[in-house]
Amino acid sequence: MGMTTPPRTLAEALRARDDESLAGLLRARPDLLSPVPNDITQLATRAGTRASVVRALEHLDRFALQTAEALAVAPDPAPYDTLLALLTGDGQDDGAARDDAGTAIRSAAPGALATLREQALVWGENDRLRLVRTARELLAPSPQHPSPTGLGPTVAEATAGMSPGRLQEILAAAGLPATHDPVSAVASLSALFTDRSRMGELLDTAPVEALSVLDRLVWGPPYGEVTPNPTPPVKWLRDRGLLLPVSTRTVVLPREAALHLRAGRAHRVPEPLPPAVVAAATRDPQAVDSAAAGQAFLAVSTVEELLTSWNGGGPPILRSGGLSVRELKRIAAVLDVSEPIAAFWLELAYAAGLLASDGDADERYAPTPAYDDWTELPVQDRWVHLATTWLTATRTAGLVGGQDAKGRALSALGPELDRSAAPEVRHRILALLASLDPGTAPDPESLLARLRWERPLRGASTSAGNTTDLRSRIALWTLNESELLGITGRGALSSQSRALIDSGPAKAAALLAPLIPEPLDHVLLQADLTAVAPGPLERPLADTLSVLADIESKGGATVYRFTPGSVRRALDAGQSAADLHAFLAAHSRTPVPQPLSYLIDDVARRHGHLRIGAASAYVRCDDEAVLNEILADRRSATLRLRRLAPTALAAQIDPASLLEGLREMGYAPAAESAEGDVLITRAGIRRTPPRTPPVPVPEGPPVPGGTLLGAAVRAIRAGDTAATVVHKETDGTAATAGSLPRTTSAETLATVQAAAMTGSAVWIGYVNAEGAASQRVIAPVRVEGGFVTAYDHTADEVRTFPLHRITGVAELADDATT
Repeated sequence: MGMTTPPRTLAEALRARDDESLAGLLRARPDLLSPVPNDITQLATRAGTRASVVRALEHLDRFALQTAEALAVAPDPAPYDTLLALLTGDGQDDGAARDDAGTAIRSAAPGALATLREQALVWGENDRLRLVRTARELLAPSPQHPSPTGLGPTVAEATAGMSPGRLQEILAAAGLPATHDPVSAVASLSALFTDRSRMGELLDTAPVEALSVLDRLVWGPPYGEVTPNPTPPVKWLRDRGLLLPVSTRTVVLPREAALHLRAGRAHRVPEPLPPAVVAAATRDPQAVDSAAAGQAFLAVSTVEELLTSWNGGGPPILRSGGLSVRELKRIAAVLDVSEPIAAFWLELAYAAGLLASDGDADERYAPTPAYDDWTELPVQDRWVHLATTWLTATRTAGLVGGQDAKGRALSALGPELDRSAAPEVRHRILALLASLDPGTAPDPESLLARLRWERPLRGASTSAGNTTDLRSRIALWTLNESELLGITGRGALSSQSRALIDSGPAKAAALLAPLIPEPLDHVLLQADLTAVAPGPLERPLADTLSVLADIESKGGATVYRFTPGSVRRALDAGQSAADLHAFLAAHSRTPVPQPLSYLIDDVARRHGHLRIGAASAYVRCDDEAVLNEILADRRSATLRLRRLAPTALAAQIDPASLLEGLREMGYAPAAESAEGDVLITRAGIRRTPPRTPPVPVPEGPPVPGGTLLGAAVRAIRAGDTAATVVHKETDGTAATAGSLPRTTSAETLATVQAAAMTGSAVWIGYVNAEGAASQRVIAPVRVEGGFVTAYDHTADEVRTFPLHRITGVAELADDATT
């Protein structure tokens, strides 16, 4: 759809685009599709709204943004050469480095301008470039919002409202001819500031102190405060218009003068090229893959250990949501990690759907049924599930321990941890890592510099006491979390992670599987009541051993310690002493040490000697001496015990509390049922109802697919046809579409019947069932039963219209096209 004349408005410029270009605009700015605009004019109006323009500016890279900022301080409209001069300078102070920068700018400027055009921020031919008005207002200078370029208002803007007498004084002091026309006076002063030779002569007469004042203002901010009696250098500048008054105490360096002092450049440091990501170290790719695989296995084991510790029910949920600081410290101690790392594992398990609240009245956290399914998967598939969840999750564990906008602490698993920018930053960081050679670990500062160049306006919100932008903080957290998760190894992206990004989960799992160590079916028992697992254990062995012993240390080899409490825990779970002896003998590559056998027999001998039941609670024992000992112990006072019989005591507390109290006193009681049988407590039985993982919070509207884009473009084109088509009035004269046509019922019926017979299109006014009026171009196909079946050019579909809802009909002009 070419145009023979330059566009006069943004709508005309958009109308001149082809369908592919319109689809590119909607893809780059998906907020314009909510809802689909009725026509091109509405699309242009929506593209110029403040919220949409701000979103578009936030997605520009550094040089595209600098190009837009240069257009904001250029004349409107501006030729391409003027824009280029603002980016490169006028060449008066060029050196070798400036020549190289100018070459890079001239090479990059067409691409930056094309980006601005594609996103409908700039329109017009190269000889008349126009920045959309809202963008100009956002980027143009003002006392409240200084321009990003550091330039102030023009002479004309700064002198608006100045008295003619004051203008004459400035002209006289600057050596310019007097004129009684204020417009001519402003033009004369502007011409002086833009003439390099005359401006140079004027500045040659300036005091050295005055030039120092200009040096402080030239790169911005251009505003300064003055006293009622300014110093001689400031007075010299003010008298000659180099400083113009904004208020009684504020002056500004006019834009034309600042550009002369800057050698015509809008920016001190134009950045046409993205900064390179610098390599900090180069590793052996195989060593990277092995290190990442080891960390991936540790990540899976850590999540499993975390949720196993909550098998019997996790900690309570705060009234405001989330986990208390005390519980986070407790989890960190269990995992033997710092609190921020513990928060990361908690958030990852929660985002993966492995952890949720149980929904009970006394609400607590617990593993979900999906956790049981997850544990049945191979290690590599479990890791892939965690890694893909992390890539797309918007919950940001790095915020835990900080404060929200109201100064309230942000807790793990609590609300307000979603940051919609997190997935984009993670994907971008990994994409930059993937662009490096295998085994290359990047310098973090160069990564941050690249991110800031790509999105200089994004993530500008800061937390209390932290001046680092949000995207940079997320990027640093991403580097740390990717190492914890095994995405990277020794700082470099692993082969399996590259496959996860490029080829998907199946390929990543296939590459990771050979690097995961095979699980072992044995441990090494030692005489100091410890067992050493020289590698990962098979699941049944690991589950049983985690009940029978406590983990003392983790790493390449895991050390388990047997204690009276851990042995009693195994006995409580239904194991007998004989079962434990047989288990250790079957799975130890070393002989079972005699101290361990004695420990098991000793605990088993005393286990269940005392029985706890419900009276409120009672204690019974065949040995009266044991009960006498309990009653005589001062620590039993809080249990509120009294003797019922020589072999039974009653308590006024619940059985669980009584059981715990006696264990703290050093006894090994067992709970019993109403029938007198020992109650066996087994781990791993508490689960939440089925839960859906938290849905990531999207950042704005999703990017539409090709089908939706094609349909949207067709609908906009059809609506534009209906809005701009030329029709004939009832007197036969042509007029553009405006108010709804009005015809009688008989005229409407006759016109649509004739159109159906001839296959021509007509223009109608239509009111739907909700009373909303619209105008449409239709091609009637059939007219019967009070309805018109027609192809609706506006909606690009065949529809049926009740005749009584058509306000009127008009034929299209002879030269109109649909």
